[in-house]
Amino acid sequence: MHRIYVDNYAPKYYSGKWSWDTKNDCLHFQPHSDLEQARERYIITNGFKFLRTINQEEELIFRQDYMRLPSTLDGDTVILSDIRDLVLYLMPPEMLTFHFITFMHTNAVHELLHSLVIYFEYFLRLAEFIMIRRDELSGNMAQIQSAQTTEMKQTYSVTMGQYRMLVARNYCEIVKGQGDMAPYYHLNSISNISATIRDKAFHENFLAVAIQIVWICMHRRAYFIIEMEMNRLFCSEHFVTMRPEYPRYSAAERSMLYGKNKKNYNYRAQESPLIQELKLVPSEDLPILWIGKRKYRGTDLGLAAIELEYIVPGSQLRLIDVAHGILGHPKNLYNTLLQLDWEAARWWNFSEQYDPYHIIRRPYLDIPRIGQLQLRRMYQYLEHFYMLRNKFEHASHQLVMKWVKREAAIQYYKATGLLTNVVSRCENELATPYTHTPVDTIIARYFKIMAKIRKQD
Repeated sequence: MHRIYVDNYAPKYYSGKWSWDTKNDCLHFQPHSDLEQARERYIITNGFKFLRTINQEEELIFRQDYMRLPSTLDGDTVILSDIRDLVLYLMPPEMLTFHFITFMHTNAVHELLHSLVIYFEYFLRLAEFIMIRRDELSGNMAQIQSAQTTEMKQTYSVTMGQYRMLVARNYCEIVKGQGDMAPYYHLNSISNISATIRDKAFHENFLAVAIQIVWICMHRRAYFIIEMEMNRLFCSEHFVTMRPEYPRYSAAERSMLYGKNKKNYNYRAQESPLIQELKLVPSEDLPILWIGKRKYRGTDLGLAAIELEYIVPGSQLRLIDVAHGILGHPKNLYNTLLQLDWEAARWWNFSEQYDPYHIIRRPYLDIPRIGQLQLRRMYQYLEHFYMLRNKFEHASHQLVMKWVKREAAIQYYKATGLLTNVVSRCENELATPYTHTPVDTIIARYFKIMAKIRKQD
């Protein structure tokens, strides 16, 4: 992963200029505060100020203490955990609580974020398709829609509903409050009273972090579309603020994007669109609720493709030629903020014929076959044979506390000046006595790493 700043040496003084102070008869240093005061320094997400850029000291601290080590599994590849760690480092200090950090490191939240990335990958493609069709149907050279075009749009709408149903399934795993999610349930087990105020703040924090994770994963594009759709999915349209940057859709476009299960009621009785998706599930879409839990056996190629995208790890998406934002891309193509470094990408010689990471090839929507909706009702579903189980490494208490004490650690590093350059670090290592690591410890570490990679019987 490339550095934003070339040198890893943290200067003692910030960037600025020296001037002569005639009043005190001495030199006066005036630091540049453009980065601190500029609007680009922060980005407002649901009322929370996230960092958009970082300075040199913040980059050194992140790479030294909070970035995933290269020696870990798939350490040279961008995965969802890398994006989550970056967002946790950029988010405001008031969100750094032990309860929330532990929640973000659970398996259920990881599955929900994974399904959200898949959903928004295809949602942005469909939104772009709608914008293009809007231009083609307007003006002096407007095109006439055919019956095949209407059927194609209906197929796209059904496919989006399937991805939305997968997100709703994972969201309900959290809402139920069972298993690992029991500490985060809104009802008190003794008094049976809902902690409404605490749960509302907790929900807002998660939505802001989820928007940032999906936005960074999607190459930092279409921020307002992602923010609008994320708030609509989890809170319904009654609680989405109408900003001038948000796109406006017609009734036909909204029906295509949001599906046929979306119903608007009075805000007191309104349910979120995710819950509405699970209340009316067609019989041919019932296997979607078991994706990731047991192996699908049937003749529906569309469901098999959705299952393949979901169960393949993000670091191996290039093997099935699928793009989910920046997941699975080499870290050598990105800097510390996970922004694409085009200068480094030129050395890979990507082309239309060689582009395993979909950097030159733009994501597109496959044109569905005619009569695909009628064929889906005739597909055969067979009984399952195999159960699926993903391997998830839970965060330790030490790791969670390191994130909770993030602000104290940053202030400590800046005050004591422990961020030294390579020469000073080597001099300190030579001055301190070296303790040899026992051979048994080295072998134990090796087998611990290989146990995560090798298949277990």
